[in-house]
Amino acid sequence: MVHAIWIFMMTAGIVTAMFNGRMDKVSEAVFSGAEEAVTLCFGLISIMVFWLGIMNIARKSGLMDKFTKLLRPIAVRLFPDVPAGHPAMGYIMSNITANLMGLGNAATPMGIKAIKELKRLNGGKDEASRPMITLMALNTASLTLIPTTVIAIRMNYGSASPAEIVGTTIFATACSTAAALCIDRYFYFRRLRKRKGY
Repeated sequence: MVHAIWIFMMTAGIVTAMFNGRMDKVSEAVFSGAEEAVTLCFGLISIMVFWLGIMNIARKSGLMDKFTKLLRPIAVRLFPDVPAGHPAMGYIMSNITANLMGLGNAATPMGIKAIKELKRLNGGKDEASRPMITLMALNTASLTLIPTTVIAIRMNYGSASPAEIVGTTIFATACSTAAALCIDRYFYFRRLRKRKGY
């Protein structure tokens, strides 16, 4: 669906430019945009490689395991339907940890693996289970302690103080995570009441 929206917007822009006699501006925007995108990608790759390296060092040194143990009591309460030793719980913890570090690209593969394991736990049904919905809500809201991607973008665009957004990011993502969890629980308990006929 998203690709159809983008194709429509591009086509509408090109057709409008043709009628307004501004095709030269479209060509200029295409090439300058492509050049800027490549520059931005290289900047983001360097930051991603750095933080993924830090996460790898933390994992090999055992720091990640300690961090996971700290988060495990919270995760067990958030996902009561997932057995503590199930592989899905490990992937969920990795996803949450990557999101906390602002590594959305690193969190995505872990989230996909977690969903696959949760689907297996759900008997292979296509209908989303309660843990799947909770994980999606958490992953979308994603509490972030270090917004590495945004800091990298600000650095690439010459920000005088690229890390000054850390405090506001923590506050904003804490609010979004709290809201996501409240909505998730509200709809879960509402569905539960309907099943019981309240």
